[in-house]
Amino acid sequence: MPESLRMSVTIPASPTEIYEAFLDSRKHTAMTGARASIDPTVGGEFTAWDDYISGTTVALEPSHRITQRWRTTDFPTNASDSLLEIILEETHTGTKITLKHTNIPEGQAEQYRDGWREFYFEPMKRYFKKEQVGAKKAKTTGA
Repeated sequence: MPESLRMSVTIPASPTEIYEAFLDSRKHTAMTGARASIDPTVGGEFTAWDDYISGTTVALEPSHRITQRWRTTDFPTNASDSLLEIILEETHTGTKITLKHTNIPEGQAEQYRDGWREFYFEPMKRYFKKEQVGAKKAKTTGA
């Protein structure tokens, strides 16, 4: 029986910055620390985490929502793609990211819950904190 998970985290960045980082190969790579290749269009294919993750973008609402067919190399070969919905909501401290990840192969949801925390949410917090520090330095130095 397929599994699902729902997770939320607040990241200190705007919805637009996070949206762009998910869909830009260079920014996604910098954000996670692992190679990503992303066609940022509906129907576009992507890979992330050095080809561990792959899929196709099925819907985009700029700065608000990304929906993708998504799988990893750990999926059984006969498993359907999972569906990942990334919802971005502006808050007073940044952006609340809500992930709805459905149709995950049986027995794998907890692995992906841990993976989202360790390989996305924590690196994103560090990445956007650095981005903010760099922007503040540029303002004060006039760079």
